[in-house]
Amino acid sequence: MKSYTADSSAGAKAPQRRILGSNVTEGVKNFERHYEEIELINAAADEVFAYADNHANFSSHMNKSSWMMGGSKMETSVDVGKGRKIGSHIRMSGKAFGLTLFLDEVVIQHEPPYRKAWETVGNLKLLVIDHYKLGFEISPDGKASKLKVFIDYDLPKNFASRLLGYLFGGVYAKWCVNQMIGGVREHFLDYKKL
Repeated sequence: MKSYTADSSAGAKAPQRRILGSNVTEGVKNFERHYEEIELINAAADEVFAYADNHANFSSHMNKSSWMMGGSKMETSVDVGKGRKIGSHIRMSGKAFGLTLFLDEVVIQHEPPYRKAWETVGNLKLLVIDHYKLGFEISPDGKASKLKVFIDYDLPKNFASRLLGYLFGGVYAKWCVNQMIGGVREHFLDYKKL
């Protein structure tokens, strides 16, 4: 059951974070856009976190052929941290609409069983969004948990891609968040039936 959705083009501030291995806090990154969804999941927070913390589960929609990817899919690789600790990298590459895509994400927040966030780094090859931060927050709600999945993102910089971003960036962001939250929902619907 969805309880809240939001879409904003007024700008989204990412929370401050500590630089790895220090007490220095980085400045706040302002992203151009924000989208989030919150849903009540019929499972304890630690169960939800364990499932969502596995990138193979949470981002599995990117590894399947879909209309949003122009009938193509991405290949995902993770480092030894498997995307489950701060500093761990997750890389995706593939094609969409005949164009080569690439991204590198790094985990910037990992606080089991409540929150996790990761953001893109380096040179990206994306179509309708540019650098982004994705994440989720979990809060206990009785025997269930509220799961919030969000994306803060910038539109592409070059003119043609930026125009595509204005037209389709919000649609893509909503699809991505919906796929992630839907995957968790479906898992625990099936899981609770066992």
